[in-house]
Amino acid sequence: MKLTATALAACAFALPAAAQDPIAAFYKGRTINLYIGSSVGGGYDTYGRLLARHVSKYIPGNPVIVPSNMTGAGGNIVAAHVANVAAKDGTVMAIVLPGTVTDPLYGGREKVKHDPATLKYLGSANSEVNMCYARADAPVKTAADLATRELVIGASAEGGSSRDQPAVQNNLLGHRFRIVSGYPGSREIFLAIEKNEVSGICGLGLPAVRQQRADWLEKGFLRILTQDNARGDPKIDAPRTVDLAKTPEDRQIMELIYSQQDFGRPFIMAPETPPERLAALRRAFMRALADRDLLAEAERLKIDVTPVSGEDLQALVGKIYATPPAMVEKAKAALVYRGL
Repeated sequence: MKLTATALAACAFALPAAAQDPIAAFYKGRTINLYIGSSVGGGYDTYGRLLARHVSKYIPGNPVIVPSNMTGAGGNIVAAHVANVAAKDGTVMAIVLPGTVTDPLYGGREKVKHDPATLKYLGSANSEVNMCYARADAPVKTAADLATRELVIGASAEGGSSRDQPAVQNNLLGHRFRIVSGYPGSREIFLAIEKNEVSGICGLGLPAVRQQRADWLEKGFLRILTQDNARGDPKIDAPRTVDLAKTPEDRQIMELIYSQQDFGRPFIMAPETPPERLAALRRAFMRALADRDLLAEAERLKIDVTPVSGEDLQALVGKIYATPPAMVEKAKAALVYRGL
């Protein structure tokens, strides 16, 4: 009897970790679907697929990660799918646009089929310093020119930074962006710039430009007009639009709207995701984004990895959604595009 008990105890210690760890037991042999709320080849697609290639080894049970694109409505289609349709058991995640998280605050939550304040956040793969760019042969050469000369730019849908940030400049600074919206993503806008269908793009960080069209900046085909970010990049010789604000209140409005850049590539999960699985995935997310192989690949792709933890992002979203209603209304007005 003693020998049998000892043998059983030894077998128990020899059991695989997956059999002792409920998280590993759940994910072993399973698939996690990672939906990408932008088109193939763009910046969000690049970050989503990069994470998909490296995160599994840090998730207990090592599930298969399958990325796929689900575009439309500035990321709101995929966010609604995650919130309302997809599995709630921790086997579905998505990368969305920052505007997917913040736009319902300004545009009215009744217009979308998800509540960003209740989503669960894995974290963000980077933070951005968004800028406006123009072809070198465009009539607008500097930020000052935007006050008197029209610049036609390509943009995604309402809620996307490429559409919202130039609208803010028009409304608060008197700039003259003619916004042609409806492009699925930055890849398609770059093609339109190349064909001279539009003359520029806003709401995009340098890594996204370098990743898709590095030679355009190096050869001077594109010039940087403004930095639409509260901090800005001190290495870039272009004004921060917050410094061009006409009143302290306008600056506050800009800073609120630009706060979404603190989470440039946010990953979300359903509100009902089991807490213990969410915690495990958040740990895996941060470990994957510190992985040497991932960072080496990111360098080859010419993209920045400056991760924000899920806990920090969850707190930031909560703070944004606690903004006083009066300030929200003013930000909402600043985001309206009235045409030229």
